[in-house]
Amino acid sequence: MAFFVGIDVGSGYSKAVVCENRTLKSYAIMPSGGDYRESARRIADEALSKINISMNDVAYTVAAGYGATMVGFANRTSTDISCHAKGVHHLFPDVRTVIDIGAQYSRAIRLDNNGSIVNFIMNEKCAGGSGKFLLIIARILHMDVNDIGSLSLTATKPVEFTTACAVFAESEAVSRISEGALPADILAGLHNAMASKIATLITRIGLTPDFAVTGGGAKDIGLVKAIEAELGKSVLTTDEPHITAALGAALLASESL
Repeated sequence: MAFFVGIDVGSGYSKAVVCENRTLKSYAIMPSGGDYRESARRIADEALSKINISMNDVAYTVAAGYGATMVGFANRTSTDISCHAKGVHHLFPDVRTVIDIGAQYSRAIRLDNNGSIVNFIMNEKCAGGSGKFLLIIARILHMDVNDIGSLSLTATKPVEFTTACAVFAESEAVSRISEGALPADILAGLHNAMASKIATLITRIGLTPDFAVTGGGAKDIGLVKAIEAELGKSVLTTDEPHITAALGAALLASESL
């Protein structure tokens, strides 16, 4: 049996997956910080140590993501879009549209029956449809970003944001707080604004079910529910949607020998 490693160095988090052939054996996640090279090494060592092996036991490594070129021990790099496609198709063979919500941007990826990429589109450089938007609002509300999803589901009067721009939405959120809007209603309004922006991306590549949501944003249950409401369709997520691209990279590694 051979071991393969996939590394996804994102702008927010670095992820590592270890597969034995094509079976997921271990993974690890950590903030990327300011040194992508060091983060990649540390995250790989952490994932490997969980199953008591080292890089000496690894047959092949593929790196992807924002800092892929900094992963000096990788045998090759791949685009994170390709890795997301590979990872999602492995987990959900019937999915045809992938919604990836990362720290810097969101994107929609359409797949064919074989899991190959047919089309994809990213949101513009504005952070309005990305995980950064969630972090900004969480900071304003003095909350842990991991708590905002469940709180938003208790909203009774979601705030309607008049802008999808993260900068202006921050100012608007502050104004709504001063007017007495409840945090849950602000968060629900935020999720609705993000879901609308994401749905626009999906419409542009073709509204093709089944749908899956990946990336850190998929851990926000309020946002996932808002996307479902916007699409009028259920979406699939995994227990750990952060590692989808790293899993895809590991799968690509297993096909490289």
